[in-house]
Amino acid sequence: MDHSSQARELLVELDRSAPVTLSSQLEGQLRSAVRNGRLKPGTPLPSTRALAAQLGVSRGLVVGAYAQLGAEGYLLLRRGASPRVARIAVAPEPAAAARAHQPDHNLRPDLPDYSAFPRDRWLTSYRAALKAAPDLELAYGDVRGAPALRAALVSYLGRVRGVSATAEHAFVCGGFAQAIGLLCAVLRDEGRETIGVEDPGHAVIREIVARTGLQPVPIPVDEEGIDVAALEDASPDAVLITPAHQFPTGVVLSPRRRARLLEWAERRDAIVAEDDYDAEFRYDRAPVGALQGLASQRVAYLGSASKTLAPALRLGWLVAPSRLIRPLAEEVLYTVIAPPRLEQLAFADFLERGELDRHLRRMRLRYRRRRDVLLSALARRLPEVEVRGIAAGLHVLAMLSRGSDESRVLDEARVRGLGLYGLSEHAVRPGQEPALLLGYAVSPEPAIRAAVAKLAEAVDAASA
Repeated sequence: MDHSSQARELLVELDRSAPVTLSSQLEGQLRSAVRNGRLKPGTPLPSTRALAAQLGVSRGLVVGAYAQLGAEGYLLLRRGASPRVARIAVAPEPAAAARAHQPDHNLRPDLPDYSAFPRDRWLTSYRAALKAAPDLELAYGDVRGAPALRAALVSYLGRVRGVSATAEHAFVCGGFAQAIGLLCAVLRDEGRETIGVEDPGHAVIREIVARTGLQPVPIPVDEEGIDVAALEDASPDAVLITPAHQFPTGVVLSPRRRARLLEWAERRDAIVAEDDYDAEFRYDRAPVGALQGLASQRVAYLGSASKTLAPALRLGWLVAPSRLIRPLAEEVLYTVIAPPRLEQLAFADFLERGELDRHLRRMRLRYRRRRDVLLSALARRLPEVEVRGIAAGLHVLAMLSRGSDESRVLDEARVRGLGLYGLSEHAVRPGQEPALLLGYAVSPEPAIRAAVAKLAEAVDAASA
């Protein structure tokens, strides 16, 4: 007997008042669970003795049900081992359908090289954090997140981004999306109704903001960043910007506009939400400090580990002005209660041991090589394309020839298995110049060259 199977549980509900026998009910529920994929192939089931005890029925009833399902091919039965679910033809899982739509040539601008995630170093931090964590850390804890991580975050952000804050101002969130959602919900509760968003700007983030109840107001972006004069004319209650590396154009908010933006925010009593999504990655220019460091009580600083490590971690942060700490804490308490904690403790250890710094140094070198390969391939295959935003980040903006049909180029590219975006897909106002957003982080150098070759074919086909 495999005694480990006795500890397993299985969700089965038997209705003793039903006209159907308990044995038939048990067989039917297990059969259905295998067919619809709820019980996956290879899943061990409880022993007959354990399941009988759980359900309050005789062991013989369970033995009979298992035997029938074994005879039908739903279960694998072997003496001395746990019964296991057999592999049969079931409906495909949604994940399989999603995998089928992955591009053959990935030039998406919003992905890092997640294959480079430092698994061993992260595992070291996770084990160390879990081993050292007192029992109290396994409770809900502070709604703002684990104190160790909040302290490590403000120390790191102060050192590398010029953020000015204490751990009291920091909130750990489930990625950037939750952070901006929390902030917008609090602003809405204060009676704010509108928020300026860069145009062009990330389409998904614009939709996230809209679903909080705030109305996004598109503000134009030019070669100096967000147009502050247009912002003053629109006069929203808040504004969301990407000042260090604007998405998608790649421009940096100029010093003159930084000053004017903060002056506007002070006069308007507005909050500036600073999305610092990939500022660690720079290649041909000096770092640009966070706007928050210039006006900590007027700017809410948001970031995440999605671009620096991997999106799957779902680790983000919000450094809030003092007056927003309490309403933000209440918003967390009455929505998610508290963010997941074990990953936070691991990330705190990861930061404190300098592992993030080491990882970023490695990735800057890798991304710079890939960027150079992309630029070289574009120069060779598509010399008519003007490339912008090359000094930092994880993508470039490839300006197509005037008169090009961006939509048609995108269609031709996607038919050829390319994953990429068009500038117009992230714009609110019509009339944007035709351009493509080309990411170079997720694909190795040979794959980038192959992708650009396919892109050249698409451009030729669209102009034919």
